[in-house]
Amino acid sequence: MVLALSLCQAQNEVENPSISIAMIASDMDTSYDFYTNIIGMVETGGFSIDESFGKKSGLTGGAPYDVKILKLVDDPHSTEFKLASFGNPKVDAGNVIQDKNGLRYITIYLKSTEGVWQRIKDNNIKTLGDTPLQLPNGKTFILIQDPDGLFIELIGN
Repeated sequence: MVLALSLCQAQNEVENPSISIAMIASDMDTSYDFYTNIIGMVETGGFSIDESFGKKSGLTGGAPYDVKILKLVDDPHSTEFKLASFGNPKVDAGNVIQDKNGLRYITIYLKSTEGVWQRIKDNNIKTLGDTPLQLPNGKTFILIQDPDGLFIELIGN
């Protein structure tokens, strides 16, 4: 009963049921192009963080930065994928998700993988493993990495 009450309380504290995810890219233009032109996300907004807020909030040591908000669908309930860059050098992301700790992959569910599959091929983006694969439920599974190595599972008909 205590667990049930705790879950209800936590759910009552939530204003928005989706989570905004922030990605720090080594190169903003390259990552923006990847997420909009390959994955198919749309820019739905953005904002800037100045030196003062960056330091006071603990987000940066005082470095200003700009954030572009991307979504799979321009809908207020869609997950926000916030993209920012400080020009940090690209680091080795490893070859499989178990190589490092932290946020390693995202999954995007699509009605059809045909469009994204064509864009992957047209842009010579390397697929990982033996993908695309047919899953037992008949859907297609494609695994790629973004320009900084974040693994992206694409699942759809």
